[in-house]
Amino acid sequence: MLIETLSNFWQDTGLANVAYQNVIMIVVSFIFLYLAIRHGFEPLLLIPIAMGMLLSNLPISGMFIEHAEITSSNQLSDIGLLSIFYALKPIFPSLIFLGVGAMTDFGPLIANPKSLIMGAAAQFGIFFAFFAAVILGFDAQGAASIGIIGGADGPTAIYLTSKLAPDLLGPIAVAAYSYMALVPIIQPPIMKALTTKSERVIKMDQLRVVSQKEKILFPIVVTVLVVLLLPAAAPLIGMLMLGNLFKESGRADRLSDTAQNAMMNIVTILLGLAVGASATGATFIKAETLKIVVLGICAFAVGTAGGVLIAKLMNVLTGGKINPLIGSAGVSAVPMAARVSQKVGQQENPSNFLLMHAMGPNVAGVIGSAVAASVMLSMFG
Repeated sequence: MLIETLSNFWQDTGLANVAYQNVIMIVVSFIFLYLAIRHGFEPLLLIPIAMGMLLSNLPISGMFIEHAEITSSNQLSDIGLLSIFYALKPIFPSLIFLGVGAMTDFGPLIANPKSLIMGAAAQFGIFFAFFAAVILGFDAQGAASIGIIGGADGPTAIYLTSKLAPDLLGPIAVAAYSYMALVPIIQPPIMKALTTKSERVIKMDQLRVVSQKEKILFPIVVTVLVVLLLPAAAPLIGMLMLGNLFKESGRADRLSDTAQNAMMNIVTILLGLAVGASATGATFIKAETLKIVVLGICAFAVGTAGGVLIAKLMNVLTGGKINPLIGSAGVSAVPMAARVSQKVGQQENPSNFLLMHAMGPNVAGVIGSAVAASVMLSMFG
């Protein structure tokens, strides 16, 4: 009787039910926690993602049930806490964009409209990865979802993948957010390899002052133009520009503050946990996941290179007035990519301040990645 009781107890423990796939993902979660806590690599993203990954891979904890469908409130206590967060994933990207908009100053982009070209060039990685994924055997919907990783925009990747290839959401979301967090590691070698010392030390002229009227009109005009051209962009572009209008109108400070802080923090926690929870060993440890990870890093690298190369060309055309380092900020990891441009520039010339110049391509990249996702959705949705 005692032996049977002990045997039943053992069978009910996680140790008796752990699979090697779970062990691998638990180790990965530890690595993410180490990078976030020890080295400070985007802890606001990596800590909740890592904990979601850890909790969903601890066997029979009941925290996350794959493919759970919520049809009644009576199910909420049975499908797992993280499954509930995961079920809310369709609304998180738009809410994130609302908060990003409230935190974004489009002034540098308005002052230097040429930044749009660098933001657009940095989206080349999306289309490079799309065609590469098709060659590797993914269908058009899966390839489009993989390609959007090159935009370095986690919410956009989740938004598009949820609609086109929900079965790939786990590895794509983890790859997208991981590369966003690792921007300070991935981008500098590419930036330095594609630029010369003389280019990296270029000082740019101070941007003109942008009036409040321009800042108020910008989100309204962009919303009308983009949504008329690409209706599928409305959820992301609309919320991005609404958040910015809260900020720039000067009449909605409370809403702007809520969107920037309380709401953004809550959604970041829930989205991070949901993304991490989706990376279970059974669905993540597959050959196609390795392909997605490799294609994602290639997309990000090509996007970074595309932004730098077009900035080099613009530097030649303007007679040496543009520092090519700001082109790398065309990927939409705001404001991380702009900070990397600033840091690399100051390593070459401590008196050089590129941050505000880099913010132009950076915020242009946010718009560019949303537009690219909308094009993919219109074509393959």
